[in-house]
Amino acid sequence: MSYPYQIRTFEDYQKAYQKSVENPEEFWAEIAAHFTWHKKWDRVLEWDFKGPGAPIVKWFINGKLNITENCLDRHLPFRGQQPAIIWEPNDPEEHYRVLTYQQLYDKVCQFAQVLKNNGVKKGDRVCIYMGMIPELPIAMLACARIGAIHSVVFGGFSAQSIADRINDAQCSVVITCDGAFRGNKDVPLKSIVDDALVQCPTVKRVIVYTRTRTPVSMIKGRDVWWEDELKIVETQGNPKCPAEVMDAEDPLYILYTSGSTGKPKGVLHTTAGYMIYTNYTFVNVFNYQPGEIYFCTADIGWVTGHSYILYGPLSAGATTLMFEGIPTWPDAGRFWDIVGKHRVNILYTAPTAIRSLMAHGLDFVKNKKLDTLRVLGSVGEPINEEAWQWFYEHIGKKRCPIVDTWWQTETGGIMISPIATVTPMRPSYATLPLPGVQPAVMDEKGQEIPTTEATGNLCIKFPWPGMFRTTWGDHERCRKTYFDPYPGYYFTGDGCIREKDGYYRITGRVDDVLNVSGHRIGTAEIENAINMHSDVVESAVVGFPHPIKGQGIYAFVICTHLDDPELTRKDILETVSRVIGPIAKPDKIQFVKNLPKTRSGKIMRRILRKIAEGEMENFGDTTSLLDPSVVEEIKQGRLAMS
Repeated sequence: MSYPYQIRTFEDYQKAYQKSVENPEEFWAEIAAHFTWHKKWDRVLEWDFKGPGAPIVKWFINGKLNITENCLDRHLPFRGQQPAIIWEPNDPEEHYRVLTYQQLYDKVCQFAQVLKNNGVKKGDRVCIYMGMIPELPIAMLACARIGAIHSVVFGGFSAQSIADRINDAQCSVVITCDGAFRGNKDVPLKSIVDDALVQCPTVKRVIVYTRTRTPVSMIKGRDVWWEDELKIVETQGNPKCPAEVMDAEDPLYILYTSGSTGKPKGVLHTTAGYMIYTNYTFVNVFNYQPGEIYFCTADIGWVTGHSYILYGPLSAGATTLMFEGIPTWPDAGRFWDIVGKHRVNILYTAPTAIRSLMAHGLDFVKNKKLDTLRVLGSVGEPINEEAWQWFYEHIGKKRCPIVDTWWQTETGGIMISPIATVTPMRPSYATLPLPGVQPAVMDEKGQEIPTTEATGNLCIKFPWPGMFRTTWGDHERCRKTYFDPYPGYYFTGDGCIREKDGYYRITGRVDDVLNVSGHRIGTAEIENAINMHSDVVESAVVGFPHPIKGQGIYAFVICTHLDDPELTRKDILETVSRVIGPIAKPDKIQFVKNLPKTRSGKIMRRILRKIAEGEMENFGDTTSLLDPSVVEEIKQGRLAMS
């Protein structure tokens, strides 16, 4: 398979970008023509970012297709025996698995029939809570095959977090495993699901795959084994399970992300535009060549895994490698062992992982077979220059371009990034917008800065096919969060600098959302969890620079009584872990008597942010504070913790 729309030179990029801005409908229609459709679209685009029902975004209107036919069926005549998924297990002693396109197709059809046998139909929501095993993408594709909407929940989330997501999406089925392996830990997934389902009346069926052989409770009439259900399908004669014909704008999946309020929001992606955009960005950003082995280290529970382990690579007929474990187990050479073992050509990972591996030193890199690597990529947060240089020099051996990609759960795919082998690189810069992406830098007054050089808040002023359509069940929340701050624009929540040559540098979040290890966590969500502890009166959470995670979580906490601060600290961490999951546990907890508040009761977070960062001066105007002496008290407490 060749890619007629692949950008090969900087001149190609300039021409493609110009056309995508001047005539976006023609530009995307030409790319869409390379996919399999049951019925071609009537119109390419309808949109409104500003009106009363905003956002309204529809791509390829009245087009009919199924994403799995584009990820599987259309490849079978030419690449049926080519590896689609290579799976590397957590334990290096366990044998890896390879699924060809034909094998993956057969397994997806089988499991799609399992879902049908268990009452799942088009439009139903299915929650998937599994470890990083091939059955996870099989389950996702099986849902898409029959028109069910999948909602994958990251395996590190707690029972309460799962329950919140299941209830918001009104899921009828949960797909899980008995447990998962992650480094030297066994995660009891089914047990966590059981705890969640106590408060989830909509769930009628739980399908359980055997992975760890952990003893589990199987509830009669609700829980069934994946393997037993497959046997039933086999006795029915292994049906091919024809793909449900979907409208271009039918929902594909819901993925929950943190926001500036306590409740996670379900970001909804639809079918055609998302497929076309993930394919286009995958093929171009990574300069993917047919037959190459592509390794994205993300967890499929996050959007990176959806777009760049599954839908982007498979729609392009690529070989995608997924990994069950973590980069530092059994030692810090695990990634590089995988690269050598499977002769990986493209490696896409997170700055957090790179910084963590840097900290272990070069002994784990020495004598590793990294000669097949051709392209490196980073995702989740801007990569700092030190990590960029280490990655470039020691992993890429100064010959692999690094694509520092900026995008979000809501954007569906990469938005601003170098194109491998095409765009001149610059450490810590996302560089240039991809074709179809029209960024705008906004000033404090809400006006777009017209000059090339600009510093402000990053917005997007024109729709792109991969963008989300709404937040599930709450379109008003979508409008208020993303389209109200700058009417007529999508507000990303990130700040940026645009240089005179048009290169963009992302400077981080400008709202109450932290970027921890490349994952967005709302401060309000963490505060809500801390406040559930029986001794906590109030809390305020801010971010601070962290050498590995990028941003750490710093909590200022007021308690009713504090007999044993260390025990209370551990209790709060356990509370957060149970309510949200270990990913949201604060790195530092400082107990305080009061918080700096204005007379209207608003917490002055900018002061707390500076104190958390270790800056004890230049707090700006504090005259509006109800009690300015609070600041000095918190400063002294911070110094005592240092």
